[in-house]
Amino acid sequence: MKNVACKISDAEWQVMKVFWSESPSTATQVIESLKQDTQWSPKTIHTLIARLVKKEALGVNKDSNLFQYYPLVSKEDCIREETKSFLHKVYDGSLHLLLANFVQDESLSAREIEDLRKLLDERIK
Repeated sequence: MKNVACKISDAEWQVMKVFWSESPSTATQVIESLKQDTQWSPKTIHTLIARLVKKEALGVNKDSNLFQYYPLVSKEDCIREETKSFLHKVYDGSLHLLLANFVQDESLSAREIEDLRKLLDERIK
C-alpha cells in the first residue's frame, strides 16, 4: 500500500470502509453495501469513487468489463493521518490536552482506565 497523506471527506471515508473490508470490489458492490446505511444515489457513490481514484486512495483494475477498485492506502495509515489532523486542528497539536480533556470528560470504566495505564506503561519502556 502507498504511504500517502490520506485526506478524505467523511463521505469518502464511508466508501473506503467498504473497500477496506472487501476488495477488490466493483462500484455496484459498493453501492449495494452502502444503500442500507445511506440515502446516496448510485451517481453520488460513483462520484465519491472517482474522487478517491483521483486522490490516489483507490486504484482501479480496468482489465475486465467491470472496473474493480482496491485501496492504495491502508485503514491504519488513514486513521493515523486523521488523528494527527484532529489533534492539530482542535488541540493545537497537544496530545496532553487531548488526553486530559478525554479523561476528565468521559466516564471511563475501571477496565478502560487499566487498559490506558498499560498502554502508557508500555510506552515508557
